[in-house]
Amino acid sequence: MFNFEKLDVWQKAIDFADLVYVHTRNFPADERFGLTNQMRRAAVSISSNIAEGTSRTSQIDFARFIEIATGSIFEVVSQAFIGRRRGFLTEESFRALYSAVDEIGRMLSGLRKSLGIN
Repeated sequence: MFNFEKLDVWQKAIDFADLVYVHTRNFPADERFGLTNQMRRAAVSISSNIAEGTSRTSQIDFARFIEIATGSIFEVVSQAFIGRRRGFLTEESFRALYSAVDEIGRMLSGLRKSLGIN
């Protein structure tokens, strides 16, 4: 088992990526290379950066990858707003995504603080 697999936030990020795939499944076909792809890539980036960060030898480097993962969260939130406005996401789907990613964001913030990096 890799050390990142033990992190609750990584596990939640994997679950979130699954959630994004489910909720973007019915986006219009002409969004396949647009918003659908952007949301999925940003969602996958969250867990990927957490994992990559754990491989770093310094806490400063790890914190930088947590920061990048947090940026991906912000991307997904912005993209979810667009998806809702365009009618691709129902209000229920939007709220499910927003709630899940909000929790991950709080967890990442706590992880970053635990590293002693401001």
